[in-house]
Amino acid sequence: MTSSKPSKQRGLLHNLPKHLSHKMLSAPLSRELRERYGRRSLSVRVGDTVKIVRGGYRGVQGKVKRVESREGKVYIEGLTRKRVDGRVVDVPVHASNLVIISLNLDDEYRRRKLESSKLVEARGPAS
Repeated sequence: MTSSKPSKQRGLLHNLPKHLSHKMLSAPLSRELRERYGRRSLSVRVGDTVKIVRGGYRGVQGKVKRVESREGKVYIEGLTRKRVDGRVVDVPVHASNLVIISLNLDDEYRRRKLESSKLVEARGPAS
């Protein structure tokens, strides 16, 4: 039985193992990518192009610069804020507030995994 207390839920998220905290960084794919790969969402990676769909920076597009799986935040190129002391810092965005527009397919494993899921989608369910 799991608790419904918000503080306990935050505690569980904070203490997640690394391989599970990475799964919290998934974002939905755009309609075109969804049709092409037959998947609804993927984990955000450095080099993916994303669009912010929620929050004060809604509509901003850019490449993913850095991903902090422990914090659950994504940093996007060109999305900065000026601090009071004059320093320019990157603005963190949660992955759930993003839509992936184009994928970084430099990783051979990621490319093969997406292609195989597309083939499974085309064949239909195993009977």
